[in-house]
Amino acid sequence: MKLTLEGIKDRQAWAEAGIELPSYDVEKVYEQTKKTPVWVHFGIGNIFRVFLGTIADKLLTEGRMTGGLTCVETFDYEVKEKIYDPFDNLALSVILNADGTQEKKVLGCFGEAILAKASDKKEWDRLKEVFSSPSLQMVSFTITEKGYALKGADGRYLPYVQADFENGPDKASGAMAVVAAMLLARFKSGAMPISLVSMDNCSQNGRKLREAVLEVAGEWEKRGFTAPGFMEYVSDEGKVAFPWTMIDKITPRPSPEIAAALEAAGASDMQPVITSKKTYIAPFVNAEKPQYLVIEDNFPNGRPALEGAGGLYLADRDTVNKSERMKVTVCLNPIHTALCTYDCMLGHDLFADGMSDPELKKLADLIGYKEGMEVVPDPGILSPKAFLDEVMNERFPNRYLGDTSLRIATDISQMVGIRFGETIRAYIEKDGTAKSLTGIPLAIAGWLRYLLAVDDEGKDMELAPDPMIPQLQKTLEGIALGDPESADGKLKEILSNANIFGISLYEAGLGEKIETMFKEEIEGPGAVRRTLQKYL
Repeated sequence: MKLTLEGIKDRQAWAEAGIELPSYDVEKVYEQTKKTPVWVHFGIGNIFRVFLGTIADKLLTEGRMTGGLTCVETFDYEVKEKIYDPFDNLALSVILNADGTQEKKVLGCFGEAILAKASDKKEWDRLKEVFSSPSLQMVSFTITEKGYALKGADGRYLPYVQADFENGPDKASGAMAVVAAMLLARFKSGAMPISLVSMDNCSQNGRKLREAVLEVAGEWEKRGFTAPGFMEYVSDEGKVAFPWTMIDKITPRPSPEIAAALEAAGASDMQPVITSKKTYIAPFVNAEKPQYLVIEDNFPNGRPALEGAGGLYLADRDTVNKSERMKVTVCLNPIHTALCTYDCMLGHDLFADGMSDPELKKLADLIGYKEGMEVVPDPGILSPKAFLDEVMNERFPNRYLGDTSLRIATDISQMVGIRFGETIRAYIEKDGTAKSLTGIPLAIAGWLRYLLAVDDEGKDMELAPDPMIPQLQKTLEGIALGDPESADGKLKEILSNANIFGISLYEAGLGEKIETMFKEEIEGPGAVRRTLQKYL
């Protein structure tokens, strides 16, 4: 059984293997996608395929869409070359339920895959053609927080961003420059309206996307790269809208065990791939069943019939903002971020195992139920308490997900400010200071301790990929396990950095507390566990 257009024609074999196939004509969907693109997506990895792919599959099955998704990759070109092309853009969804059962289905909604690669004229011209199409209504994104960043922690433009400014639209390399270049192509083709929809886990993601695109466009205008009227076009949200969203679905790296089980059932070539850019991907995607997507209903060129499609809610901006803050800053992501580094230091591979650790469960409860719930916004469409209960009692303890803490710690240094900053600011607004917090400063101290790359037994440990690590480790240079005084004066540069936290943590009343916790965690082997026990 090959996961290809030809291979899925043997419907009986797939049915006998317990794998559902699309009920729609996949080849017609591909043809329609190329002819009249409606929905483009940037960042074509695991969560995109299993979440937005599931939504598009449902819309196609119900006849609410006739074309599929146009898949665009800006960062890791091997994803298209190794996972999309060999499998004719098909993907296999494997939903891992908490009772151990699985739901397996082939998704045929990925109508076209394109590399956003300016040096490849054929791919680049095709992408411009797609963006110049009047039928295009929405462009969505799952490129992680770092995809929107134009500046580093030092406040300077990143080198590739500066190069994008200097080189102009025809040589764009970063995601934000690519988007600006495609908007310029659309402007030149008639200035048709469009919605750009960030679906990444960052506060006010639509605003971040808009600011980054406008900044690139403004720099190009200064250098004479843009056409007259382009800045007015991209600045007009009646023409180019940037809806805000909240997205939620835990999607671990593809499991080799699941690959082996699929191959044993008859599906060939299921083994995961690790690209040279450390993308973990496979012909299948394994994920949990719960999923939530709240989108601000702002689409000046219309949109697909998204209502009721797989955990999707359409709402106003205020409701989206509250939903996003509820999830990203209180009910899910802060707990992920707090526990994953401690899991690594205490020897827990799976995040579910950390949830069974008495101290870490107390830390999760403190950050979620106590510190978070005191200031959580209530979006109305979702209950924060019910959402948190599901996370803590069903989703996080699901060992069948196989989600590793190391995977969750990827790019963590760019997330700590987002995950904890809103709650810190909410306490300052409420009390004038955040010094009453204990769980959040413990989480930040744990992140700093994790950066030393030494576990609680004093052994070297692996860190997850994170572009900020070299710079942060240089700041922490000289700190030694067993010598708390070696940390004197070393943490202030990080904890006072508003580019990381949005505020100086000393001004928030937390800087000294975090320093004390960190020093206690480096007293020697076992100090991380003892520090958690002391404060919890």
